[in-house]
Parts: sequence; structure tokens; C-alpha cells
Amino acid sequence: MEQTALDGVKVLEFCSRIGGAYCTKLMADMGAEVIKIEPPARGDDARRRGPFQGDTPHPEKSGHFLFLNSNKLGVTLDPRSPAGARLFKSLVEDIDILVVDTPPGMMEKFGLGYDSLKKLNPGLIMTAITAFGMTGPYKDYRAAHLNISHVSGQGYMLPIPSPDMSRPPVMPGGSKGGYDIGITALVAVLAADYWKGVSGKGQFLDISRQEALMAMQRIEATGFRNAGRSVDRSAETHRRRIGGMMACKDGYITVIVPQEHQWNSLLELMGNPEWSQEPDCQDPNKRLDQADEINQRIADFIKDYTRREIVKLGQSFSIPFSPVNTAQDIVESEQFNAVGFFKSITHPVMGEVKFPSAPYRFSKTPWSIRRTAPLLGEHNEIIFCDRLGVSREELIRLRQSDII
Repeated sequence: MEQTALDGVKVLEFCSRIGGAYCTKLMADMGAEVIKIEPPARGDDARRRGPFQGDTPHPEKSGHFLFLNSNKLGVTLDPRSPAGARLFKSLVEDIDILVVDTPPGMMEKFGLGYDSLKKLNPGLIMTAITAFGMTGPYKDYRAAHLNISHVSGQGYMLPIPSPDMSRPPVMPGGSKGGYDIGITALVAVLAADYWKGVSGKGQFLDISRQEALMAMQRIEATGFRNAGRSVDRSAETHRRRIGGMMACKDGYITVIVPQEHQWNSLLELMGNPEWSQEPDCQDPNKRLDQADEINQRIADFIKDYTRREIVKLGQSFSIPFSPVNTAQDIVESEQFNAVGFFKSITHPVMGEVKFPSAPYRFSKTPWSIRRTAPLLGEHNEIIFCDRLGVSREELIRLRQSDII
């Protein structure tokens, strides 16, 4: 069996949001053993989020859940009861890392705060991902993706440029913010794990979703702090730019010509049109004053090509054209398929599914799909009975009492 990057690392996840689940998914992909805890009967909320196979909602057919929880073991457990809390503590005794995303104070209410758990496991790295952190005046505020996107400043910058400034800022599409938070948490967790390897000591990590997203646009944030200058989304501010997103026969491409030699190559590609020989168009600074008109001329030229045609043509002139890909384009991409980015996996309910692998390739510890996302409670018997010594009879009683 091939060695993995995080061989021997044991992780317990008690999360219901993307940030925590993605953080642990990345560790699972690198070879850590991750046990995911879900609420009994109902399961993780992610099971009710699409897309669903066949567009039919089903807790075992969520592509969202499948992606976030591949390579994990799964158990059901409610730690709010004394019996559930005891099982939770038993799990904590034999792990390296615990990731939770409960509101501040909730784990302490269950008797499962860091101060209690580190007595059972002094080397424990406990990571708490909350909306605003564990302290401060906002610590008890609730927040969804929409709130965090805007309170972090991330949403303020979108769209750039905004053709209509009467339209309010928007949050990033999909669940991008959740994945950004997960990556930030992962970096912190791996740093703490490295320090534990050096010092032998665990620690508590307090991760604010607000601060994690703010860090993603740190240039804009520090610009205001040091220069008193905010990002301006108005189209007028961004008007003096040549290029951008432009329509062609079957979609859109991006045109980028920041360098003078790229601009000259674009003109050559277009047949050196007569308008391009005018003095104001030859001068780089004066050219920007006519950006709107020039961009319209470029768009008129591009609209008669398909994305593939114009991108290939641009490449032949060393111009950085790029297609704007749809989900179907990505799945059918010759580049992704050439490098084997998508793998076929067999899920016990969904059957064969095409699945994204990892955006990295380790020469010594390669990525692999060791297991699909767990079915609800799939590993209860293995974890609770075989590892923790709970009898089969007691497991049944715990299930009947809605503890697992």
C-alpha cells in the first residue's frame, strides 16, 4: 500500500458547514484518517444540498456531500446527552486533530470544550471555526454565507467593474467563501500539527470566518488602512482598459493585452485595421482614453468566431486569450482528461460517478480515492464497537435512544 502525506494522522470532524468539512476533506485526501460525526437520523445538512444525481433530492445522492466527504469514515452521534458526550470523549482520546464549527460556548455546554478535552488528550489540536471568532462583541452573532461575504469586505468588490452602480454589491457565486475558509483553516491546522511534531504539544486554534475571507482580499484591505482608499467598483474607474470579457459565437472569452507587444500582435491578428493607425491609437496613453470604442471594435471582430477558433488564433499570435468555460467544458476538457484529473468512482447508491481528484500531484505520496463519502452511519459499528468496545446490544439501545 502506497504511503500518503498524512499517514498516521487521525482527525475527528464535528462540522455542518463547508469550511470545516473542506478542511478535513483536504486532510483525508492527503491520507489522514478522518471520522465525520453527523446528527442521528437526519444527517449532515450537506446531504440536502444539490446538485443531486438525476435532479432528484436524496440524502445519498448529493454531489455536494459526495465531494466534501470522500475518503472519510462516517458515524452518527448526538453529544448533547451524557452518553453521547462520553462516546465523543472516547473518540477524542485517540485522535490528533479535532475540527468543530459550533457556535462559541456550545462545546463547553456539552462538557466538550478544549479545557476538558485536553485533559483526556494533552496533544490535542482543537480547531474551532466560527463566524467571528471566540471573543469580541460579535462572537455570538450568527452568519450565513451571504452575511460573511459582505461583513468580511469580500462582497463589496463584486462586481468589478459594475455597469450599474445603483445595483448593490453581490457575494461570490456558489459557495466559494466556504472553500476559502476551509483552505485557511487547513494551513493553520497543518502548522499546528508541525509544531506538535517539534514540541509534542497540542493547542487550540480560533478561526474566524470573517477574518479568513478578509485575508483573501488583503491588498484591498491594507490599501484602505494605509492610504485611506477604498476599492471603486464603478465602470468609469475601470473604463480605461483594453480587453476584458467578450462574446463570440458559442460563449465568451477573455482578452488580455497589457503589454505593448501583445497589443501589436492583436492588431496584426485583426489585419492591422485602418483605425489602429490613427495617432491617438498608436500612443499607449491616449489609446486608453478611447478604450470603450476600441473594445467595441475588438468585440465586433471576435463575435464571428467560436471560442476554440479565436483562442487558437490568439495563441498563434502569442496573445493570452482564454475561453470562459462552463461546467460541461471543464468535464470535457482535453487538458483535464489528458492529465487524468477526473476519476471514475463507484458509489453504493449512485453507482459509477465521475469525480474530481486533487489539484496537486505528489511524486512520493500520490492522491487516491480510498473510499467514497460515507452513507449515513455507515461506520458506526466499526468505530463504536470494534474500536471503542461498545457491545452490539448497546449500539442498538443507543440507536433507539437517538444518541447515534
